[in-house]
Amino acid sequence: MTTSPRNDGLSVLQRWRLVLGESSEGSLGAATGTAGAMDQALSWLYGRDDGDGNDKDVVDRRGGTGASALNVPDWINQIHTLFPKETIERLEKDAVERYEIADVVTNKEVLSRIEPNETLLKAVMRTKHLMNPEVLALARELVRRVVEELLERMKSEVQVAFAGVVDRRKRSPLKVARNFDFKSTIKHNLKRYDPVEQQIVLEEPRFFSRVRRFTEQWQVILIVDQSGSMVSSVIHSAVTAACLWSVPGLKPHLIAFDTAVVDMTDNCIDPVETLMKVQLCGGTDIHKAVAYGAQLVDNPRRCIVVLVTDFYEGGSPDGLVRVVKDLCAQGTIVLGLAALDPECTPQYDRDLAQRLVNVGASVGAMTPGELASFVAEAVRGKKK
Repeated sequence: MTTSPRNDGLSVLQRWRLVLGESSEGSLGAATGTAGAMDQALSWLYGRDDGDGNDKDVVDRRGGTGASALNVPDWINQIHTLFPKETIERLEKDAVERYEIADVVTNKEVLSRIEPNETLLKAVMRTKHLMNPEVLALARELVRRVVEELLERMKSEVQVAFAGVVDRRKRSPLKVARNFDFKSTIKHNLKRYDPVEQQIVLEEPRFFSRVRRFTEQWQVILIVDQSGSMVSSVIHSAVTAACLWSVPGLKPHLIAFDTAVVDMTDNCIDPVETLMKVQLCGGTDIHKAVAYGAQLVDNPRRCIVVLVTDFYEGGSPDGLVRVVKDLCAQGTIVLGLAALDPECTPQYDRDLAQRLVNVGASVGAMTPGELASFVAEAVRGKKK
């Protein structure tokens, strides 16, 4: 077999050696140099498997440079030096989610180095109760940086959903890119065509007007299951609520629940504070949470109740169905979401979800952008 160097200096044989691990050393040789350091870093993490996909308590795999003696800070430093960004993110994700190495997010030295991302945000939420005040302050900063990125992305989706509809019969003095009237602009500026430069000088760009189709206030009551399996949906619910807060004509509420119900509406505008207060756990009383949300409804026909849960009810399934039936009967839109996140891969109790559909609720899974569009259509009168 011939070898061909790559831009990281590794040959094909060395790459296969990293993929196959120590068991291939007899045929492919020992990993040395940069490949040896990479093998050591990979061994520190993936050497925890016993070969059948089960985790071992003790890591005793050898890399090309000898026995692995890395601690978490050393390992973080190594992978950020040795691997590209995409690989680093995958390694950190596996460390946190697959092997549950709490030190990745509870160690001050590690938190000060690590690149914030949503996987680490989930880990912080699961382990923040283990952190001392100094580490918790660093964790809050990590949460803030990830939330800011999510907010920036989601705000544009919400703005598009609530931008109103284009009125092509009217012009607007507001120069907004999404309202640009290309055909009218070209037609109106044809007299300014420059034959020498062979281009049109656009002195008077034209823009369509947009019309908002809602003037009365609507309530959006987000009721979010904070059980451990719903952590991704909790994150996106908090950020979505903050985005909806800025929409004129909407009055959002944010309710978190397990076996107790916590009204977080006062923190709605600050998703960082919301997420730092969430207590992920296993108990679930959906009936109690929805019953609380039902008490907040001001105008039933101008209210949307969004229930984000896996529908595994630890309280009263019959009571939940009755409350949802009453909400739907009075004209309130009830939307049950088994997942509210970009992946939308829910696992949920389909039997209970079907019972809610039978009494008038809608059930599914959505991205935050799809939820914003759903709310916008309901407000405009397209959802009945």
